[in-house]
Amino acid sequence: MIKRTKQNKTDTHRADELSFAPLASQALSPSSPTSSISSIDNPWIFSFFQSPRIPNPGVMGPEDIKEDTGSWQTKLVHNQWVALPMSGPRPSGRYKHAAAVLGEKLYISGGSRSGRHLSDIQVLDLTDFTWSSLGLNIEQNTVKLENGSLQEVFPAISGHDMVIWGKKLLVLGGQHKTYSEYVTVRFVDLEALQCGILETTGKLPVARGGQSFSLVGSKLIMFGGEDTKRRLLNDIHILDLVTLSWTEVETTQPPPSPRYDHAAAVHAEHYLLIFGGCSHSTCFNDVHVLDLQTMEWSQPENRGDFPTPRAGHSGVVINDQWFLVGGGDNKSGALETIVLDLTKLVWSVVTRVNERDPLASEGISLCAALIGGVKYLVAFGGYNGKYNNEVFIMKPRLTDPPPPKIFQSPAAAAAAASVSAAYLIGSGGSRATPKEEEPSREDSEIKHPKHEFTVDVDAVREENRVLESSLAEVREENSKLRGKFDDVKNTHAELSKELLSVQAQLADERSRCFKLEAQIAELRNLLQSSPAIEAEVLSLRRQISMMEQTATTENQASRGVWGWIGVGDS
Repeated sequence: MIKRTKQNKTDTHRADELSFAPLASQALSPSSPTSSISSIDNPWIFSFFQSPRIPNPGVMGPEDIKEDTGSWQTKLVHNQWVALPMSGPRPSGRYKHAAAVLGEKLYISGGSRSGRHLSDIQVLDLTDFTWSSLGLNIEQNTVKLENGSLQEVFPAISGHDMVIWGKKLLVLGGQHKTYSEYVTVRFVDLEALQCGILETTGKLPVARGGQSFSLVGSKLIMFGGEDTKRRLLNDIHILDLVTLSWTEVETTQPPPSPRYDHAAAVHAEHYLLIFGGCSHSTCFNDVHVLDLQTMEWSQPENRGDFPTPRAGHSGVVINDQWFLVGGGDNKSGALETIVLDLTKLVWSVVTRVNERDPLASEGISLCAALIGGVKYLVAFGGYNGKYNNEVFIMKPRLTDPPPPKIFQSPAAAAAAASVSAAYLIGSGGSRATPKEEEPSREDSEIKHPKHEFTVDVDAVREENRVLESSLAEVREENSKLRGKFDDVKNTHAELSKELLSVQAQLADERSRCFKLEAQIAELRNLLQSSPAIEAEVLSLRRQISMMEQTATTENQASRGVWGWIGVGDS
């Protein structure tokens, strides 16, 4: 499997791939934009990093379907993958590409293969299973933006996302050879067969790859990813596709840990769900929920067949069921195709494949497609030791969508209980279930009878008092924690000042040490030359002694005969 600590180092870029055309700075105004990334009515999916395949009973091969592609629907079994027979040439195998479905066509853009990014756009007709390349009107490859930077209109790219917006493909984020400080938004007009760069305003998010984009109405919600300096992110940015303006969102409650190569989905256009992904050292299997109205994170309890940690998987929502395929944990690929019931937060396994199967790959893409009025899952590409270009399709067993589940944080749940208690007290202490109201699915499963019931007002009041007391204690504890935090912050500031002072003193001491070392070096040079000086002094002393002896001798000689006579007289 892919070693994520080195993943961004391995991809180089292809300069000889297709490149496309002009800049468009006008805002998008599609006549029929997709309303949600989770909707099968406008099916599409992001691509994340996945892989290949070995024959196994969990997957039907192309030989199981007749060459007459018109009869393939009759061969499908619910919740079982089928490898589709392709006619004509296929695109090269790849992973970390992006995929989206519009009508009955699957669009694939970019990706990575053998350490190189790709820049082609391939189209699969889901009615006759034929591949073709999307031919675009190329006018210029490079454009100059208002900020003065030069950008390739459609570079070789991987780790990006692709979203259907009207009759356009929006290509967002990703890794490519051309340096970009911020996230670039590119578009491909499928009617005019042109592409370009959309200039955005607001607080632009830093460039990144491995992020997720989720479409809610006319807004794109971006979470996480890894920037060009390999820093992991867990921020939330929203792009308004009408005004083309970015907004950075401040959320409350603990967010998911920074990560990339995760999967994201939207439930009831109210909640953003994040599953899995990885850091530079580990993979995750946690589920986090962001309330898009309050911008509050929570981590609700989920049950069932808990999935293994994974990254590089891909997912799509159909009828409040979040299907996920592929991914891995650096040791092995994820063998299970799993589904999360978003109304109950219950996991279940749809099917399993053998090891080394393309569906157990990283970098695979998963889309939802409506073909002949029937909803299907379509998977393509991925890598698990082999770059895959097979197409797999599944007819999932779907259930009627129940009412959307409300995910509540503990604080919201306590507030809801308090409001409910107050309502019961105000209504006289009783509450009846309308006879015409149909029991919910959960009520049917646990067989709750429909009957009127009374409520003990005193008990409700006591419960309300306990809740208010608990809330007061929580607020008091929160106030204490804030006080402690302020103390720690002040202590940190003082320690920082002391650290700066010590650093300054250390710099002075280092300067003094440097001067002392220079003086010591001079003294050592003098000591090394001292034997020569001593020898020279000794030589001088000898010369002086010889000169004194010579002088004495000369003095005696100068006295001559008178000196001798003087000596004799004495």
